[in-house]
Amino acid sequence: MKAHISVSMMSKRKEANISPNGADRSVFSRERRISSLPFEVPKGLKLNCRNKMDGLRFLKLLPDKAVPVVFFDPQYRGILDKMKYGNEGKTRGKERSELPQMTEDVIQAFLRETNRVLMPSGHLFLWVDKFHVCQGLSPWLAHTDFHLVDMIVWNKKRLGMGYRTRRVSEYLVVLQTKPKRAKGVWQLHDIPDVWDEKLPDKKAHVHAKPVGLQSSLVKSVSSEGDIIVDPAAGSFSVMLAAHEVGRHFLGCDING
Repeated sequence: MKAHISVSMMSKRKEANISPNGADRSVFSRERRISSLPFEVPKGLKLNCRNKMDGLRFLKLLPDKAVPVVFFDPQYRGILDKMKYGNEGKTRGKERSELPQMTEDVIQAFLRETNRVLMPSGHLFLWVDKFHVCQGLSPWLAHTDFHLVDMIVWNKKRLGMGYRTRRVSEYLVVLQTKPKRAKGVWQLHDIPDVWDEKLPDKKAHVHAKPVGLQSSLVKSVSSEGDIIVDPAAGSFSVMLAAHEVGRHFLGCDING
């Protein structure tokens, strides 16, 4: 099965030319000058649906340097083990603790495979908690060539846990493969680095993420018809975001 990908930009990936009068010297650009190339969707996977599969196995089926965007929301113990809030087995604490947990080694493997499947200057949007923002992500990024290029704070407008301050935010780290650049790749310049978006459903998936933010990011770093990947899709909010802006989705979750 071939993905129907619109290649409306330049057929070759290259830097923008600078005009003699210097008109193109701005670091900003609303035009994407790189293109994703068509590839065969691996056997056993389907576009635009909820594939049930182990995410690492899923990534290993994808070809090298094939996709422009990957979202990854790893399920890990992290702050739960450090703080020992004592709410596991109760309400949302139970729902979170019963999900299959990823070890540090597994997360590193996910990121290495993600690095492999992203096209040059492709983007990984990685969801992390406050603990990992403060402690650093270097161990996760070992043996990759990712550049950390930005971070977005998502204000959920809902109080969470906390011994001192109560958390209302989650953090989205923006990583890019080589060559690192914004001009000719990043198209939207009105996305704030603090994003207010309340989830509409109080009974949403425990790891549900903001569709509005994700759709803006997808639109900014991909073209219509591109394939957006999520190997640990959870609520499949990335699929909704991709469809909102005319992109295809290819992803899975271990629970389907």
